Amino acid sequence: MGAHRRRRRARGGGQGTRLTQPEPFGHGGGSPFGHGGGSPFGHGGGSVCRVQPDVAAVRRAFDYLVPEQHAPLVGVGTIVRVPLHGRRVRGWVVEADLVPDAVDVPAARLRPLLAVVSEGPPPDVVALCRWAAWRWAGPLASFLRAASPANVVAPGTAPEPEVAVYPTRLQPEHPFAGDVLVLEAPAAPRTGAVRPLMAPEGSTLVLVPSAALADALAHVLRDDGREVVVLSSERGAAELTRAWDRARAGACVVVGGRAAAWAPVPDLATVVVVDEGDEAYDDERAPTWNARDMVVERARRAGATVRMLTPAPSVEALVTVGEPAGAPAPRWPRVEVVDVRDQEPGQALLTRELADALHRAVDRGERAVCVLNRRGRARLLACRSCGELARCERCGATVAEREGALVCAVCEATRPMVCLHCHGARFRPVKPGVAHVRDDLAALLPRVEVESVEASTTVVPAAPVLVGTEAVLHRVPVGDGAPPVGLVAYLELDQELLAPRIRAAEQALWLVVRGARLLAPRPSPAAGTLLLQTRLPDHEVVAAVAAPDPTAVARAEQARRQSLGFPPFGGLAALSGDPDAVAAACEALRAAGVTVLGPVDDGRRALARAATWPDLADALAAPAVDAAHTVGRLRVDVDPRRAA
Repeated sequence: MGAHRRRRRARGGGQGTRLTQPEPFGHGGGSPFGHGGGSPFGHGGGSVCRVQPDVAAVRRAFDYLVPEQHAPLVGVGTIVRVPLHGRRVRGWVVEADLVPDAVDVPAARLRPLLAVVSEGPPPDVVALCRWAAWRWAGPLASFLRAASPANVVAPGTAPEPEVAVYPTRLQPEHPFAGDVLVLEAPAAPRTGAVRPLMAPEGSTLVLVPSAALADALAHVLRDDGREVVVLSSERGAAELTRAWDRARAGACVVVGGRAAAWAPVPDLATVVVVDEGDEAYDDERAPTWNARDMVVERARRAGATVRMLTPAPSVEALVTVGEPAGAPAPRWPRVEVVDVRDQEPGQALLTRELADALHRAVDRGERAVCVLNRRGRARLLACRSCGELARCERCGATVAEREGALVCAVCEATRPMVCLHCHGARFRPVKPGVAHVRDDLAALLPRVEVESVEASTTVVPAAPVLVGTEAVLHRVPVGDGAPPVGLVAYLELDQELLAPRIRAAEQALWLVVRGARLLAPRPSPAAGTLLLQTRLPDHEVVAAVAAPDPTAVARAEQARRQSLGFPPFGGLAALSGDPDAVAAACEALRAAGVTVLGPVDDGRRALARAATWPDLADALAAPAVDAAHTVGRLRVDVDPRRAA
């Protein structure tokens, strides 16, 4: 990290301007004590600031007096400590320099700040946090926490602004101007493809989906002579704090995952999103925000350019940036489509084409990876004697085989391997799981070691043939002396293509992209094979991979979602939690004119739809919906990835 000087800076001034974005929680100021009487501190003057407490159950801000000794250090974003109902809590100044006569509570009832703790997010990032809280229906404190340094940064200090001086080799005219969507081959090294997308001056935010890619990209950019700051959740708190502090000086490249989206750079010029459709940009914890959408809004506010690099563009990328920049279709591995409609009964998974491909890969000394997103031995069983499906004797749901017993996934009831209808003890798998397919593959390849990999697998076996859930695509070692992967086979792609989710096609395409990337570290990427077994050979995902034309999926999805009013052309939110809280939220949303489907699942789940996502955001920000959180546990998932 480059050295830089520090100087004192007076916080405050004109940083307390009210925002034009609708206030999602309607703070309105107020005393945190709610009682009459004068303040025991007897402050008759001084400025007033508005503080958002860092308390999960408190979703509103409160007004506090700013003592004169703290006034030079307090501005929008400053982290302070305040009294709140007999406690000393941390909080963020969200408005500063309020005139005491302009607040709703008399100055005599206001308590003063206890301490100024640390530097916090700059005013523009605080405003972005407000927008994110409104956009994804979450507490403002959650976003302010994500945008703050991990450790304390001395208040009242700021690094001296840096001036970017790049080596001559970085000065040639860049091939792209303005917002752009760039297609890349799955096997292409992403580090090299990012370099021409960087801003020639100012700061650039580069979002990447993994810590390993962040480190590799930082190494390449430092070799180019750029000042690189890595903000990745894999780093320690002290290192993250130093990186956050350096980013405040600007004239740098900030690389990282979701944490990098909040970097406090003052001179943002370009935002680069690598693999923009990767689900790593979604925070699965509530509030469920998306880093790609957030940095697009940040770039819009800062007047910065947006550049996306991806092998499989999403609908959101086409809507936000437009069609990809003119370039030939990226090179993909060789694709073999197996139409299992022509297979004999019972051979839909272990086809003749799969057996031939496995033998070819093993004979060349390469590894083969088979993907089936079904854990365990079998998710659906039928009695060999009477043909009845194995069902739970308590709730009637289908049961799965696990460790020699039948287990219900709904009520977790367990019983021996006995048919309830005819008392037979032999079952055949209708939907075999990974463990069962491993045994079948071992019988198909008698002299070859076959192992299974699931999400719970800690160490990937060094076997020439691996079969597993999607986790196997993330865990198979590549490079560094590991045997190359010569075959990636999707045993039942229809399970992904026909999944009851609005983003099923995009998610299936990305599943294939991850397999294609395993074939990358080879002298000739085309020598590797992607084998797709499906009953839908004309599906847009299969056709797009075979062409290859990865934009075909996004175009088909764009037309489909636009006609149905699904995101990004409409607002969608999944509600879940305690039945009383879900019912209260549904009633409030219906009163606001939002279409609500449900509740279902004993009142624990519902789906809210609106004509546009701003309409939905406004409805979710209404006080009546906010009050539903006090009734019981309520989770709001805006633009859900896995919703039906």
